[in-house]
Amino acid sequence: MPDFSIINRQIGKSIAKRRQQAGFTQEQVAEKLGIGYVAVSRMERGLVMPTVARLYQLAELFGCSSADLLDENSPLADDQARRLCHLFNQLQEHDRKLLGDIFQILSERLREP
Repeated sequence: MPDFSIINRQIGKSIAKRRQQAGFTQEQVAEKLGIGYVAVSRMERGLVMPTVARLYQLAELFGCSSADLLDENSPLADDQARRLCHLFNQLQEHDRKLLGDIFQILSERLREP
């Protein structure tokens, strides 16, 4: 059974990061969502798990997908690969090749006993 306190904290970190990147204060987010700023603080600290509906509202407000809020700190390999793919897509072709080469070398090195 997964440790939901860890998951709550991971999602909370993603919410806080996206809020800051969007240039909002906790009070501004709370006002836009029609909730108290303490509720936003509690979500960001991982004390409460936001509902699915709230995740969609936050994603729309921050200009990201709800999956971004869930996947950003996920320990699952598929989620991490999706995140890396998104980051790669933002790069120019020569930079993607360079980063791919670095990743391959590093991956091979870390697999060694």
